[in-house]
Amino acid sequence: MNGSTAALPLLEVEDLVKHFPLPRAGRVWAPPRVVHAVDGVDLVVSRGEFVAIVGESGSGKTTLANCIAGFLDPTSGRIRLEGSPLVEASRNGHARVRRHLSRFDLATHVQMVFQDPSSALNPRQTIGSALLEPLLVHKLMPKTQAHRRVDQLLELTGLSPQMRRRYAHELNSGQRQRVVIARSLALNPTLLVADEPVSRLDVSMQSQILNLLLDLHREFGLTILFITHDLSVVRQVAQRVVVMYLGRVMESCSADTFFGDPQHPYSAALLSSTPRFHMDEEPFTLEGEIPSPISPPPGCPFSTRCPLASPECEAAVPLLHAVAPGHDVACIKR
Repeated sequence: MNGSTAALPLLEVEDLVKHFPLPRAGRVWAPPRVVHAVDGVDLVVSRGEFVAIVGESGSGKTTLANCIAGFLDPTSGRIRLEGSPLVEASRNGHARVRRHLSRFDLATHVQMVFQDPSSALNPRQTIGSALLEPLLVHKLMPKTQAHRRVDQLLELTGLSPQMRRRYAHELNSGQRQRVVIARSLALNPTLLVADEPVSRLDVSMQSQILNLLLDLHREFGLTILFITHDLSVVRQVAQRVVVMYLGRVMESCSADTFFGDPQHPYSAALLSSTPRFHMDEEPFTLEGEIPSPISPPPGCPFSTRCPLASPECEAAVPLLHAVAPGHDVACIKR
């Protein structure tokens, strides 16, 4: 990456699109159909930020995370890390993708923590072997030093070095997620993408893992992109909140602003649907289901469920615009 990066955002996502083509329905000359998973996302994350991306299932959060982590190639758009391009894609007749870093090289900069720790670990590997593998594959250090690094990673994530001899099935779900986090830290990444990392855990283990992520964030200045649908979790950890709906960003603001004065109707509806958060204003009721990403509605994607919707909302897709410093909203009413 670039040598002088202090003043640059760590992560920049520009007009990112990810469409998944579907088989043609019926006749071979039927028009092609695609799933609009991510549909023009702009995102900037500063170094050391703890950013939560929230929204209902089907809003495109995980697809965005997989594009950033290099597991998916975008249909179009650009992603930059520390000012250097990671991937650029354009749609001029046929999608053309130019990846500047392979997934192998990107692993030393961006790591991902997945939702299910059981499926993220090889049941035939010991914990020590799972942590040792990335160090040896990337040839970061001699083998004897790598073994010491494994013990450090276990201690860093609240596990005993003696656990290196155990297998994943011998650990509880919280311990397995600690191992997954330890493995994600092995290559000293600058960005950690955590996709619903506590959704499969009980409440007590959720709190422990959240505290671990906060400790890592504070102690090492680790930049974390945290994907979740649980707003109570967001309140505990996030500095900034990005709200997604049907593949687009609806609002981006500080966590205090999101919980105290959200400006987009969808943000207000999310808060109103969570009983522990009480709005001073009359709450919006989130009715109906999120539209199909195969045929999104014209104009504002939230118009079919928005209590403030009017005919002009269907005329064009509203662009993100600033309503206050550090506070962007995609709504023509705001």
